Amino acid sequence: MAPKSPVRRITAALGALDVADGPISRLQAARQLREAAEELEAAQVEAARKAGATWNEIGACYGLTKQGAQQRFRAARNQAKAVTAAPERKKAGPVAAE
Repeated sequence: MAPKSPVRRITAALGALDVADGPISRLQAARQLREAAEELEAAQVEAARKAGATWNEIGACYGLTKQGAQQRFRAARNQAKAVTAAPERKKAGPVAAE
């Protein structure tokens, strides 16, 4: 089963936050909301880069310099690269130990 899109997870987290009846359930919903929003943001940064946006332009959206934007999204970029590379490794098959 494929994971839900970040937008659907955000919608679900907002719904959970709306009906939460205690501080811990509200906290859990807020955490889920933050995680999904961060995933959505990272995906949009990657999409903007693939569409030709510069780091200066992305940084301007956040009031950051080019370097600040690169630092802020470095982990997300590396994670996105690892996720896209993982299916390729699966297709290659098992690797024999030497």
